[in-house]
Amino acid sequence: MRILWKMFLVLSKSWLVCTTCGAVRPPYPPRRFCECGGSLEYRYDLEELRRAEPLEGKGFWRYAPYMPEVGSVVTLGEGGTPLREAGRLSGKLGVRVYLKDETVNPTGSFRDRCASLMVSNALDLGYSFVVSGSDGNLGASVAAYSAKAGISCTAVVPKNIDLGKLAQMIVYDAFVEEWGESTEDAVSKAEEIASETGAYNATAELNPLNIEALKTISFEIHEQIGIPDWIIAPAGSGGTVYALWKGFKEMEMIGKLESTPRLVAVQADGCKPIVDAYIRGRRKPEKVEKVRTDISALRVASPMYGVEALNALRESQGVAVAVSDGEILESGKELARLEGVFAEPASSATVACLRHLVRDGVVDKGERVVCILTGSGLKTTDIIKALKVKKVRGYASLPTKGAILRILSEGDAYGYAIWKRLGRAVTLGAVYQHLTDLETKGLIVSFQRGGRRYFRLTDKGLRALKALDELRDLL
Repeated sequence: MRILWKMFLVLSKSWLVCTTCGAVRPPYPPRRFCECGGSLEYRYDLEELRRAEPLEGKGFWRYAPYMPEVGSVVTLGEGGTPLREAGRLSGKLGVRVYLKDETVNPTGSFRDRCASLMVSNALDLGYSFVVSGSDGNLGASVAAYSAKAGISCTAVVPKNIDLGKLAQMIVYDAFVEEWGESTEDAVSKAEEIASETGAYNATAELNPLNIEALKTISFEIHEQIGIPDWIIAPAGSGGTVYALWKGFKEMEMIGKLESTPRLVAVQADGCKPIVDAYIRGRRKPEKVEKVRTDISALRVASPMYGVEALNALRESQGVAVAVSDGEILESGKELARLEGVFAEPASSATVACLRHLVRDGVVDKGERVVCILTGSGLKTTDIIKALKVKKVRGYASLPTKGAILRILSEGDAYGYAIWKRLGRAVTLGAVYQHLTDLETKGLIVSFQRGGRRYFRLTDKGLRALKALDELRDLL
């Protein structure tokens, strides 16, 4: 067995190497930690990489020659995401802003890159069951790619998960287990499940293929605009910052570029272990004892890639910045209003961070800055806090027909009065169409009074309204 293992290392183009003790391990199965407790990361035969070229076409798998070998390819068309110059935002800030828009990936987040590579590897290794622990984006991605591959998936998530991400997991037919209050709790539970059941562990913090997948964002940025001056990325676990730097450093080592960008890690004021460690010159972040942020993807008290992220910041001569929840949510609104991009709050944090950097003179006028938008705002509920949603006397939570039935349960009314009670949220013509439909179904009746056509709720309509109320209470 030892001889076969050594032959495998000789023939392979990639290995897992411990960053602490230097031990070399075969690339598969992917492992996050060495026996000595150090981190394992993928290293490559640089001569092989120098001879490699991206494959034809667009997308994530174009960069397969720069990743560990994979036989099975499970893809939904991930990667190849646009890098748009944000003209209006640039005009306001006085720097050239580019948006690396990962919201257009198949499930709406950058984690599709990770899920594609990890689920492909799971198939290669003969697994029929995968497990992932995450704040939601990775769980949704792994669930989708597992469905595509025809293998079972368990997604472990904290109790405060965004409903949009939870809905994705459910519709992709994953088994969802809520566990604990934080991402770290979910990660620990996923590790336990993988150990007990023999499942493939597709958790980002525990599978180094996650880093290899995310580094392709750096490859794409380089192909799209060359080397920007700055790249800003949200930092929960710190893995994204580390992966971006790993991508640029590998390109530099094989002669693909002569310079590298400066990286910025952005965290929320209420949970900023990487920022605090960077400012204080520490090698490793300290765990945050009490998290005070509502931005789910940034609620990581003990970042598992914190050391690697800090190394990336210092090597790239970058910085770490904390911004408030209010700034993040306002920046999300601004990003949508100025550039037509609806990003999740963790992504909007990059724009809030850029404002700080410009204000403090860290980023000079005219410099090129890339903001990484990791996921879609359609998947999160955090952003609702930034919107001033006007409720209409309690009726906005019901469909229009249900709202009309509710109004008529309070007494007879004519069409124009009903329209006013609805807050003119729909056209008057639409209200009369709804009234006609309800009368046809026998839920209301109409009659003349004082020259006006009034409407009244029937017994059938009252039963329908009660059923709607019961259904609403169950949801």
